[in-house]
Amino acid sequence: MQDLVATSPTAALWFLPFVVPIALWVAWSDMKFMKIPNKAVIALTLVFLAVGPMALPFEDWLWRGLHLLVVLVIGFLMNLGRMVGAGDAKFAAAMAPFFALADLRLAIGLLAASLLGAFASHRGLGLVPVFRSAAADWESWRRRDFPMGLALAGMLILYLLVAILDG
Repeated sequence: MQDLVATSPTAALWFLPFVVPIALWVAWSDMKFMKIPNKAVIALTLVFLAVGPMALPFEDWLWRGLHLLVVLVIGFLMNLGRMVGAGDAKFAAAMAPFFALADLRLAIGLLAASLLGAFASHRGLGLVPVFRSAAADWESWRRRDFPMGLALAGMLILYLLVAILDG
């Protein structure tokens, strides 16, 4: 039987403890301020640069570094077309090296699932008075656009968890 995920469980275990706090920071910041901090993007990139050589074969680590550049260019073009926010594009680029190219279909599926789950949760909880009042100062409650950092963060965490469970 073929593995579902090309990223090894060992690599995912190396990355997960460093990625989760950054992803949660991005999700919270995007809901509260509708901004993804550049410091979070830099931190995630540094995690890949520092932990990647220990988690992945060196050649894979180098190739995955190219993912960051490709997704950054695509995100920049999408931002120019007003399809995504600049922070979303930068965070997606910083996330890209954590994904194996062989897992592109899985990544798209996880993005779709994360987006649907994040949207339904965010909009649904926004209708519940206790949640709304607990986070009354969140910018995302007042804006029509959606905090994509919530979905992107969920996608990254889910991918690493699937890689661990697939092993």
